[in-house]
Amino acid sequence: MRTPGPACAEPAASAQGLTHAEVKALQALHGRNVTARDNPHLWWSTVRDALTEPMFLLLLSASGLYGLVGEMAEALTLLAFVAAVLSFTIVQSHRTASVLEALRDLSAPQAQVLRDGKREYVPATELVPGDVVFIEEGAKVPADGAVTEAHELSVDESLLTGESVAVVKFAGASGETPLDVSQRCLYAGSMVVRGQGRMRVTATGGQTDLGRLGTSLAAVSEPPSPLQVEIRRFVRRFATLAVTICVLLVFAYRWRTGAWIPGLLAGITLAMGILPEELPMIFTVFMALGARRIAKEGVLTRRLSAIQTLGQTSVLCVDKTGTLTQNRMSVRALYANGEEQWLKDGALDIGAAFHELLEYLVLASEIEPLDPMERAFHETGRSSLAGTERLHERWSLVQEYALTPELPAMSHVWETPELDHRAVACKGAPEAICSLCHLEPDEAHALMERATRMAESGLRVLGVARARHHGDAWPEQQHDFAFSLVGLVGLLDPVRPEVAGAVTALKAAGVRVVMITGDYPSTARAVATDVGIDSARVVTGVELAAMDAAALQRAIDGASVFARVRPEQKLKLVDAFRHAGEVVAMTGDGVNDAPALKAAHIGIAMGMRGAEVAREVASLVLLRDELTPIVSALRLGRRIYDNLKLAVAYTIAVHIPMIAAATVPVLAGWPLMLAPVHIVFLEMIITPVCSIVFENEQESRSIMRRPPRRIGERLMSNRTLALSIALGCAVALIVVGMYASLVRHGFDPVAARTAAFVLLVAGNIGLMFAVRALPHGRAGRRPHATNPYGWAVVLAATLSVGALMAWPALARLFGLRPLLAVWA
Repeated sequence: MRTPGPACAEPAASAQGLTHAEVKALQALHGRNVTARDNPHLWWSTVRDALTEPMFLLLLSASGLYGLVGEMAEALTLLAFVAAVLSFTIVQSHRTASVLEALRDLSAPQAQVLRDGKREYVPATELVPGDVVFIEEGAKVPADGAVTEAHELSVDESLLTGESVAVVKFAGASGETPLDVSQRCLYAGSMVVRGQGRMRVTATGGQTDLGRLGTSLAAVSEPPSPLQVEIRRFVRRFATLAVTICVLLVFAYRWRTGAWIPGLLAGITLAMGILPEELPMIFTVFMALGARRIAKEGVLTRRLSAIQTLGQTSVLCVDKTGTLTQNRMSVRALYANGEEQWLKDGALDIGAAFHELLEYLVLASEIEPLDPMERAFHETGRSSLAGTERLHERWSLVQEYALTPELPAMSHVWETPELDHRAVACKGAPEAICSLCHLEPDEAHALMERATRMAESGLRVLGVARARHHGDAWPEQQHDFAFSLVGLVGLLDPVRPEVAGAVTALKAAGVRVVMITGDYPSTARAVATDVGIDSARVVTGVELAAMDAAALQRAIDGASVFARVRPEQKLKLVDAFRHAGEVVAMTGDGVNDAPALKAAHIGIAMGMRGAEVAREVASLVLLRDELTPIVSALRLGRRIYDNLKLAVAYTIAVHIPMIAAATVPVLAGWPLMLAPVHIVFLEMIITPVCSIVFENEQESRSIMRRPPRRIGERLMSNRTLALSIALGCAVALIVVGMYASLVRHGFDPVAARTAAFVLLVAGNIGLMFAVRALPHGRAGRRPHATNPYGWAVVLAATLSVGALMAWPALARLFGLRPLLAVWA
């Protein structure tokens, strides 16, 4: 355990914040606000990793053997191919790294600062000492700083101290005892778990407490996904098979001819033909470029493994506010003094009977609200109470009581010389207000019926109460105030127009949409009905609390709307869906949503209004807080997985004729058909086909009309694997059959090899089109017209073979003969 340093001397700065000119000068002096640096040896590490791959080791071995027997032209040719393949690998790796770096930049935290007297959002990396930063619940503290304003501010500093208990922070100047100073300082990397406030930055980057510890903030590499494990196991099995067969082939060649070197070259050729070295690179490229495609649709991928899981998603749990609705609150209904008034957009004419209701509604809200609901209260109060002396800008807030899971209500205590008491304003859930006001059962029942009728119109309903407090001692809890009821207020958050279509698309894709909200059951039912979610049964949080495991499983089977749900119950619901065998995606935005987001197979955080702690634990972050990007991400996730299956199927199919061409001539006693240089040439076709052509395949028309992929489903089904092997065997039979026929009919071995090699290249191209047309749930695909990259590969391969056949010196280097001379 470590105690954060107590020093956070506050630099002098204007109350208007820094100017942009001052920021630029300070950035030049202090540098960027980062504690982790990118690896400066990216290129060298890429080269090192590439050269240690089995394929490159085999190429270097073959080059060395050619050098030993004095065939320097072949040795240098192989080295040239090593350089070419190495260059392609480096470029592709750099491209992938650039994509991932761009995604990391998108996910970099933002800070709200005061500059030139105006609030603005800037990347946290651009902060400098002296910046005034606004902090709020759920945000990570971006730098070390001194608290200048605090409203119920508590911070989790466990990253630095190891203590999980939140630390309460207070505003004030430094210079007192170390304990007092530590309570008035904020440290980079800590997390705001409650309240809001301001801080003035005192240290950035390596000068922060976290920076001095040498803690890296770079993303921790995630463990391999099940799909990665499957691919690695697949490659290891092929590698074991390759070693075994190659050793046998070397000894077979030695037994037939008595020569070791040609046998070793034949063994190396076979090993290169067997090893599916493309697969790990294919996986990395598909996931990275897939993440970039998904980002263009408005979804940031923080964990690449989530892309694989998207196609398996069977249940999507969504919040109501901000996801299904526009998160644009407006006051629509008021109830006070036995009267009810409904408002239209921009309505200013509010009866005097409701003035006190709006007055205490504003007093019970934050002074500088960030929440859309509280902003709506302020806007309605300013517009409707102007000139009524009920707007109290000069009153002082002296005490706050936050809402809790046990009591969903909050109170503000105000002081002014004009009053002989302190005014207490409270707002919260109607049932909480009934409890605080100690209403008689008949009064409480009538108020709750009124709230229910308002909620049935799709409104979010809050109650408002007031009290007077005399004396200087503050009660420990809100129940100790003598509250009296003021009234009810109903807010409307319009449903997003595109949500109904998105829900329909998800249903067609076999994904069940479940609403989990803290709002009233009647409000939740009204919104669910509007957007097409099954609202026949609504389960409340109170009902959930009373359920055992069996009852909970029955509830999730029969209900798709859960209302008045507490944050901790979201985790309970996610776990229940998981135990039922569903693959769960969960949306969330708050600190309390983090456990449920982490527990879900795919946690989806709201990027615009979501807390940073929610974004950190989530797999995906929505760049637009709406449902449509989730549908797009689901569609692209299925497409990426489908195309990955195509690439793997092609890889398996294309290696079979290469294995046959390297093995059969040795076993049959014919001249060698392929050399390492031929395998490398073929790899120059196979690699771009896998990483470019198949990655750019368009999805089938039915991709969003089929059920989710089953849990545990293998990448390659037995049927697809059998079809791939069958296609590869067909090409192998044609190529080896032609070679055998030419040899038996007395053709020169070089001429036979040339004809067979050209046919093998054509067979590889043919396999690309054949695999794209394989029937594996991709109805409606147009194999030859939808992907121009396939024809680009055909053109490149044709030109390459044409150059090889037209240039005698190059043909001899490959052990071939110009095509016109083959039949001479």
